Amino acid sequence: MTITQQTLRARTAARIRAARPDLAARHELTTVENLLAAQEEAVADTSDDTLVAVVLHRLHLPDWIRDTCAFALSLSPEQAAAWRRSFTRTVFLAGHPARLRDRFPFRHVSGDLSAAWTAPGPAGETATLRRLLKTLHAPASLRHQPDVTVRVPGPGNGDSGPQRHRDLYLAIADHTVPDVLVHLNHLLAEAVMDGLLTGGDHVTLRLMPRIGGLPALPTAVRAVPDHPRQGRLRAAAALS
Repeated sequence: MTITQQTLRARTAARIRAARPDLAARHELTTVENLLAAQEEAVADTSDDTLVAVVLHRLHLPDWIRDTCAFALSLSPEQAAAWRRSFTRTVFLAGHPARLRDRFPFRHVSGDLSAAWTAPGPAGETATLRRLLKTLHAPASLRHQPDVTVRVPGPGNGDSGPQRHRDLYLAIADHTVPDVLVHLNHLLAEAVMDGLLTGGDHVTLRLMPRIGGLPALPTAVRAVPDHPRQGRLRAAAALS
């Protein structure tokens, strides 16, 4: 099934409505131009600078996906709502959590100390950490790798239903490693907030040059401008 421009616009508009209903009320979210204008207004809004800082020492993508979901699941409803209002804004920093965990109050640290997340909060709370470390810079793209399945940490769905399995499609052509992390971070965090991913679910990561035809219409999509084709979007990541 091809992901149409109409689907990409609709999913992007739904993301804006969920995060900032006030923006949705001011913008007719039916065209790419209006969608981008609403997002640019959100970026320019300095009244809410909530963000998360992620310190990354090394990247093993399946583990990073697992820990990103674990972090999002650990947040209180108030923390999740504040972070979502800033469109799950996240800064990725190059550093070693093992050398920093005694100095900074991380909300979640991966078991192998390869990555650490601060709780969502005002930018000033992580200013010292962000001045200490450099923004993650990795100009190379991800190499293709076989599909791999990870289990979302947690006790499972209990009485709420059977375990779920979702496919996570990731476009890697023309995307650097930081690009990929940004796209996955938004998609996974918001999927947790929407209840699309929870403890016990299984996710199969499927890398592809570009996301085109899929077996079924995805439940969540991370869409970005399709440069240089004006007025179009393309799927950077999608969740079945």
